[in-house]
Amino acid sequence: MAVLTTTVLRLEKSRRTTKKLKDNVVAYGFLAGGLICFGLFSWYPAFRALVLAFQQTNSVDEPTWVGLENFRLLFGDPEFVAAWRNTFYFTGLALVIGFLVPFALAVLLNELRHAKAFFRLAVYLPVMIPPVVTALLWKWFYDPGPGLFNEVLRFLHLPTSDWTNSTNTALISLVLVATWANLGGTVLIYLAALQGIPGELYEAAELDGASVWQRIRHVTIPQTRFVMLMLLLLQIVATMQVFTEPYIMTGGGPEDATITVLYLIYKYAFVYLDYGSACALSAMLLAFLGVFSALYLRLTREAT
Repeated sequence: MAVLTTTVLRLEKSRRTTKKLKDNVVAYGFLAGGLICFGLFSWYPAFRALVLAFQQTNSVDEPTWVGLENFRLLFGDPEFVAAWRNTFYFTGLALVIGFLVPFALAVLLNELRHAKAFFRLAVYLPVMIPPVVTALLWKWFYDPGPGLFNEVLRFLHLPTSDWTNSTNTALISLVLVATWANLGGTVLIYLAALQGIPGELYEAAELDGASVWQRIRHVTIPQTRFVMLMLLLLQIVATMQVFTEPYIMTGGGPEDATITVLYLIYKYAFVYLDYGSACALSAMLLAFLGVFSALYLRLTREAT
């Protein structure tokens, strides 16, 4: 009887093992398609670009190894300095406007008692517009002649502006476009975080006589700290890769006032046909963002 029981248990264990193996094979089979696509269209191009960073190549000749020559060429290019300067400036302005404004809007929308759905849709609507369409729309807004903004200024008898045609206002004009286009998604994420805060915390703060600002400072911000820190990192990474707005609206001008790192990569690759330098600059941007992200996550680990 004991032998029979042992045999049955072994057969049952073998059956379970076989079933588990079949389930794993099926699961990995479905996963393999995604991994193959990811490898072919993401990791392989990234690895190939890293190799090209140390080669001299164009659309005609075979690649030749040149070592660090592409990097030396970049450091000697005046546009290289302008691109990094403008990118950091753009990122700083975008954080001042695009990080604080969405949070304030989310707090305001969270306090609304009527027409919540309408205002949330109105805030999110720009996200649904394709980026190129957004850039073309704002390009007309900024037109120094019949543009909407200058027409409004003329109607109010105020001085007009050159907007994207002036070196003083071009970059901030692009920041406003990028902020408007991406505002809705950030606001909804903040809203989701705000609605997860227990109402008892606000009730206790009110009973203690806390003002609106004190409730935001001591309840809202600490409770949404993790989301704020993650969104800050994502916004920095995204704004450091700005391309659509300068490409569509200004072409990097005037006088390289809006040329960015990603736009300079585009120029090296598709205007100068210097793919090696384009890949070298891409590698530099990747390294910078990778190191920055690692340091940021390490420094904010305790806060999250």
